[in-house]
Amino acid sequence: MKPIQMVDLKGQYEKIQSEVDDAVIDVIRSSMFINGPEVKNFQQDLEAYLGVKHVIPCANGTDALQIALMGLGLQPGDEVITADFTFAATVEVIALLQLTPVLVDVEPDTFNIDIDAIKKAITPKTKAIIPVHLFGQVANMDAIMEIANEHNLFVVEDNAQAIGANYTFKDGHKQKAGTIGNVGTTSFFPSKNLGCYGDGGAIFTNDDELAHTIRGIVNHGMYTRYYHDVVGVNSRLDSVQAVVLKIKLPHLNDYCNSRRDAARAYTQAFKNHPHIITPTAKSNNTPNCGEICSSCDCHVFHQYTLQITNGKRDELHKHLLEKGIPNAIYYPVALHAQKAYRDDRYNEADFPVTNDLVKKVISLPMHTELDEAQLNFICETILSFMDAN
Repeated sequence: MKPIQMVDLKGQYEKIQSEVDDAVIDVIRSSMFINGPEVKNFQQDLEAYLGVKHVIPCANGTDALQIALMGLGLQPGDEVITADFTFAATVEVIALLQLTPVLVDVEPDTFNIDIDAIKKAITPKTKAIIPVHLFGQVANMDAIMEIANEHNLFVVEDNAQAIGANYTFKDGHKQKAGTIGNVGTTSFFPSKNLGCYGDGGAIFTNDDELAHTIRGIVNHGMYTRYYHDVVGVNSRLDSVQAVVLKIKLPHLNDYCNSRRDAARAYTQAFKNHPHIITPTAKSNNTPNCGEICSSCDCHVFHQYTLQITNGKRDELHKHLLEKGIPNAIYYPVALHAQKAYRDDRYNEADFPVTNDLVKKVISLPMHTELDEAQLNFICETILSFMDAN
């Protein structure tokens, strides 16, 4: 059995090596490293894949979130509601723009933002909601959009972990994650389902005016060189990353299906264990049935995250590392408890699910190159430990 990786980027690269190598060399030979034609070509391909009018590439996923919020014209002190259980980038950009982050609890099964918690958090100062499609599972966008429309709020989708996922609305129609709200964002960090070989990100919208504003923001506020119409930043996807992404984009659905196959194997192995809760995959037309079935396109399994309910999560984490099985705890500390984001407004009683999850979650190796032998070894090692403890 080959060594197990948390993310096997080398194995994935080897399958597209000649195409990538040739394309990267072509960029180097052209010397058009910034705003070269390959950036535009990738942008157009991604617009077609997502079914969205405008894709604006940028330097990374965190920039994408910040620029999206800048484009909405929010003012210091405006409140932005987002999930307490996620990576810090989401709340980080809110704070950087001198907006007021309002962290709320998440659902225990999907790990996504809790709808009732959103409703309770809305005040006259609330201007936006940022749902995070965590670990690859799309949040409840029907309910979120209903709340936003009722209260005249912007919706910014943090789609850094769920590119390629579909959301099925109550009426049965489907739409790609990240294209439903006013604006969506993603990251092309190498370990993402669609990852480049450095840093990269993008912003999505169907709003022509907003897209125009954002295109200026990413380029120092310029639409004409040396004429600065808006306050901007320097955030561009370079041509090398663009050609890598252009090559990988046609494989994205296969990448996501490979992850679902691995998730299905994990869930089958663990589903009957009394101290293991497996991830859910559900949307309006695909309710969680305890399986990861072929129709579960609402989840692309950027991470496969278990909940260990017997208090032995940390011991399992160490045991797996000793056995050569990489794993991670996403996330060990709730955002509201982080030193940088503590606030007297928060009450621990408002975060029962998040406070529980940080003690129980553990993420297993998840990527496109996992084979049967590796999956069997991981599952057998976990079950053996759990049964002995």
